[in-house]
Amino acid sequence: MITVTISAMRLEAREILSLELVRPNREPLPAFEAGAHIDLHLPDGQVRQYSLCNPPGECQRYCIAVLKDPASRGGSKCVHESLRVGQQLQISAPRNLFPLVQHSGRSLLFAGGIGITPILSMAQYLSQQGADFELHYCARSVERTAFIELLNQSAFAQQVHLHFDDGPEQQKLDASRLLSSPEPTEHLYVCGPNGFMAHILDSARAQGWEENQLHREYFSAPASASAGDGSFELRIHSSGQVLLVPPHSSALEVLEAAGFDIPVSCGQGICGTCLTGVLEGEPEHRDLFLSPAEQARNDQFTPCCSRAKSNCLVLDL
Repeated sequence: MITVTISAMRLEAREILSLELVRPNREPLPAFEAGAHIDLHLPDGQVRQYSLCNPPGECQRYCIAVLKDPASRGGSKCVHESLRVGQQLQISAPRNLFPLVQHSGRSLLFAGGIGITPILSMAQYLSQQGADFELHYCARSVERTAFIELLNQSAFAQQVHLHFDDGPEQQKLDASRLLSSPEPTEHLYVCGPNGFMAHILDSARAQGWEENQLHREYFSAPASASAGDGSFELRIHSSGQVLLVPPHSSALEVLEAAGFDIPVSCGQGICGTCLTGVLEGEPEHRDLFLSPAEQARNDQFTPCCSRAKSNCLVLDL
């Protein structure tokens, strides 16, 4: 854990608040890569993940931005209403589950709303490297567009394209046109609301993009109906212990109640922190972390959200 102080707070757009975090003694923070995030431990006990949005190489500070979302689980409300400049917080070291691929081709960056945060760090890094890239930023309106002044004044302003839902038709995003005729050396990065990301990724696939060229980061898992959830068993390989997972409990909750210390962060199947090995049985994958190919191997699952298609999963614990 790292102790940091909030050195600055700024309203970047309607209901989007940025925080600058520094060490109390102003010593350097751990280095990070574009696309990385930190765990922020809030005063009310919640832990939330936020992408770093400043350029990699700035080790004196970390910058994050938080949308006050009425549909959130309470983390964004705490950030907006409870945090103050000068307050000390605990954070994790940066982790990167959304890295840039090192290549010589063009990068296409797509951000929807608050999804600009990791994308902004990527754009700043690519600009510093003199790389070929475009940034397409979609928002509901100008007043809801974070970092618009920074983008307009940046060294890569000519590579930034803004698209507003309430703007003229000619400036709206045409994903199919932008993604037509992909080159094998091009890579696409997208972050934002799930529907926006699905539109970008589906448009890319329709235009012939390969899966290894597509990179995404989810901020939240889509709501899933649980009415059909049934019970299943977990068998611990090392001891033979059998645990019952009832319909309205997660595998993670049952494992924790039995005394197993499973690392967990997001609790939604996004970050992969709780990945647990599966030796027998077929998981019902509900995560957004594993690729379809990784899910098809059925040798690991995320107990925070995934369940079982088979009656029993034998876990490598």
